[in-house]
Amino acid sequence: MRTFNRRTLIASAVIVGNLALGLALPGAAQAQGFPTKPINYILPFNAGGESDISARFQQSVFKKIAGVEVVIQYMAGAGGAQAWSQLNSMPNDGYTMMGINLPHTVLQPLQKDVGYQTDDLTPVNYFHYTPDAIFVVKDSPFKTLKDLIDYAKKNPGMVTMSGSGSNSSNNLAQVRFDELAGIKTTYIPFSGTGPAVTAILGKQTVAGFNYAPSGIAHADKMRMLAVASEKRMPAFPDVPTFRELGFDLVGGAYRGLSVPKSTPEDIRQKLSDIISAINVEPEFKKKMEDGGFVLTDIGYKAMPAFMAEKKKEYGALAAKLGIKKQ
Repeated sequence: MRTFNRRTLIASAVIVGNLALGLALPGAAQAQGFPTKPINYILPFNAGGESDISARFQQSVFKKIAGVEVVIQYMAGAGGAQAWSQLNSMPNDGYTMMGINLPHTVLQPLQKDVGYQTDDLTPVNYFHYTPDAIFVVKDSPFKTLKDLIDYAKKNPGMVTMSGSGSNSSNNLAQVRFDELAGIKTTYIPFSGTGPAVTAILGKQTVAGFNYAPSGIAHADKMRMLAVASEKRMPAFPDVPTFRELGFDLVGGAYRGLSVPKSTPEDIRQKLSDIISAINVEPEFKKKMEDGGFVLTDIGYKAMPAFMAEKKKEYGALAAKLGIKKQ
């Protein structure tokens, strides 16, 4: 049975205690007693992907932490842009929050008019990231990453890679991997993780850059050749990292929550603290780590510095995706 260290349990108790006290912050009158009714949690992607999986895990403990239920809704389209472009027109009372992803929300507006700019969005917490990984079907002739690279070198462009959306972390990982390995593969974007996995399983593509948690649900049908985490993941102890294999590729999709820009500051902070408390809740933490997620705790106060760093990082990589700043 898994145990949790004293620091984690203390952190959880402190955050939950702060929530119970109503966050004695300047202007906290609006947040006092919040929330008192179910919160709408809008996901900008299809059901079945990592955003959906982690939201369902959050949903399972949300009432325990916040005292109210969370209701998950879907608004898929345009790689998330359809929902993000509408967020600021939604109710600003704290009872509407939306899933938000990096690098999507930095790269999309650089490429074209998608109805929003990065700075139009108001993230309150980034709670995990999922490392990129290369998958093939179980009966694929490519047993190792080296097998795939060797084939790609002899057949430029013939290795097709499915992935979750254009200008996504999967797309960025594919471009960076091609550069590091000295090969040329062909990226084929899908509307989300679920359809991208289906393409691998149906052999519509030779392989796929997807997120590590996909290896849990499809362990009997797909083989993970390498994962872009800093060290081997507990959920996949036998899967080497790209770094182990000689490629300095570390990264993935960060997932968090955003609210309409006119949402009061104290409500933003309260929602951020709810998510932080969920992140250290033992049941949730175990589900996430067993599911292949890497937990983070980037709260509202840390958001300006975090976003400035990510905008700089992804902006510098935009050219490698063929994105010309508008």
